[in-house]
Amino acid sequence: MKYHFKIHKEGKGFWAECIELSGCFTEADSIEELRENMQEALNLYIEEPTDSKKLATLPDDSISPSRSIVEVQVDPSIAFSFMVRYNRIQQGLTQQEVAHKLGFENIYSYQRLENKKCNPTLKILSQIKKIFPNFSVDFAIGC
Repeated sequence: MKYHFKIHKEGKGFWAECIELSGCFTEADSIEELRENMQEALNLYIEEPTDSKKLATLPDDSISPSRSIVEVQVDPSIAFSFMVRYNRIQQGLTQQEVAHKLGFENIYSYQRLENKKCNPTLKILSQIKKIFPNFSVDFAIGC
């Protein structure tokens, strides 16, 4: 999952704003530091509290990188968790309902999928795809 940042030079420093995510911006003294800061700002913005019903918008694939617009990859574990949560909320399902559909004994097993520290098996990935047909691991991890 790649978002787009517009880079601005100001005096001796730089600042950047994410085009798709209002309020997601950062600054730095060097372009190298700015790249690190863009990654951190993006990950923090996407990684929302699990009890939040608010969703960040998805990246706009019609935006092309240029001299002043760069793509920034969301950390794959954060992107995967975000996409699971995004699909659940888009379908109007609760965590309990999805946990049941996945055959989990309790909601906590499902909640780990919406936590950036999850490591799903192929079986779980297959079940997620059945529940959320539009779910794309490739999209989430930026392939």
